Amino acid sequence: MLIDKINNKQAKVGIVGLGYVGLPVGVAYAEAGFRVTGLDVTQARVKMLNRGESYIDDIQSERLLPILANGSFKASFDPSVLAAQDAIIICVPTPLNKTQDPDLTAIKAATKDIAANLQRGQLIVLESTTYPGTTQEIIQPVLESRGMKVGEDFYLAFSPERIDPGAVGSKGWRFENTPKVVGGVTPQCRELAVALYANVVEKVVPVSSPSIAEMTKIFENVFRVVNVALVNEMALLCDRMGLDVWEVVRAANTKPYGIMQFAPGPGVGGHCIPIDPFYLTWKAREYDFHTRFIELAGEINLQMPYHVRELTIRALNRSDKGLHGAKILVLGVAYKKDVSDFRESPAIKIISLLEKDGAHITYHDPHVPELQEGHVTYQSVKLEQQTLNEADCVLIITDHSAFDYEAIVREAKVVVDTRNATAKVGENRDKIVLL
Repeated sequence: MLIDKINNKQAKVGIVGLGYVGLPVGVAYAEAGFRVTGLDVTQARVKMLNRGESYIDDIQSERLLPILANGSFKASFDPSVLAAQDAIIICVPTPLNKTQDPDLTAIKAATKDIAANLQRGQLIVLESTTYPGTTQEIIQPVLESRGMKVGEDFYLAFSPERIDPGAVGSKGWRFENTPKVVGGVTPQCRELAVALYANVVEKVVPVSSPSIAEMTKIFENVFRVVNVALVNEMALLCDRMGLDVWEVVRAANTKPYGIMQFAPGPGVGGHCIPIDPFYLTWKAREYDFHTRFIELAGEINLQMPYHVRELTIRALNRSDKGLHGAKILVLGVAYKKDVSDFRESPAIKIISLLEKDGAHITYHDPHVPELQEGHVTYQSVKLEQQTLNEADCVLIITDHSAFDYEAIVREAKVVVDTRNATAKVGENRDKIVLL
């Protein structure tokens, strides 16, 4: 029986999608003693992994070598390998399209591949973030189209990913010790999915259905995006009133109850926060419901890059310099501190706005050597004294730990700091323009 295979770690686990979510999940199962086969559509990724080379910040290549050597992990781009798996976990991207509607192309493609290779007794789990109802409305009908029935011939569940890129080293949060929410289509589906995760994850939280689990993930990110928007709106108001929002936030956070720490910033980025709430607003229209609170939060966060442009203009005005023709050095283009992921990064929008106004942009990011936006490719420049001296304005978008902020402020003509990264800089504070 499948439950015995899972509990004895004899189950073969397939991971569909080997990105920021799928690779950490696959490695965790392989290290726990399961036989893992990772499937990815990018052949270059597959070849890198099979050579023991990681392209994900939180998975060092050193972790791949032992599990490759003992046969616990291998990567493939051949969907037929899915037929040999006991459990299959789907970890593919779920972006928005140009009209801000959910793009389930990758989920549908993965489901089609699984359906073509579906075997009796297999457990399928979706981890990709999506709107409530996806598991049963999109995946289940395709899997059942060949005559097998969920809960009897195969098993289906949803368990939202909770990967926090860049947090492994600083907070210790990783796949294995972050609680895992699990909802199955039937009680047996849930039981098997809970058992699968319980062998690797320290705490599993069962819920009554896939839709509850799907909504849980959306709510987590809506909670964050709304609170980020709130503190960003406070930043905009404090700017009008001539108040230091960072001092306000710092003082407010001394209250031991009734408040949670959120910081203002140049916008929101990454694979979750700017995208996931729109999945819910899209689904809500089906029920004649408008998520006004969420949509307002999105509007506020989208305004922050424009505010950063305004701050840059103000900073240049200090030396009677206009934005047109100005040399702007952007520090950090990743969407968050100490990661290489620049998906939906506010830096991309800010660079675009500044270039449209005639500014000359260069950037430095120790984690992102190359940035491609549309048809334009940027190369990270060396962060040297001369680079800082020559810039008319240095713009801190991402507060990487590797930056020497004392030296940056000392050598720069003027600094726009959108992250309060220069808080501990003691000298030359008159050069700093804070968000």
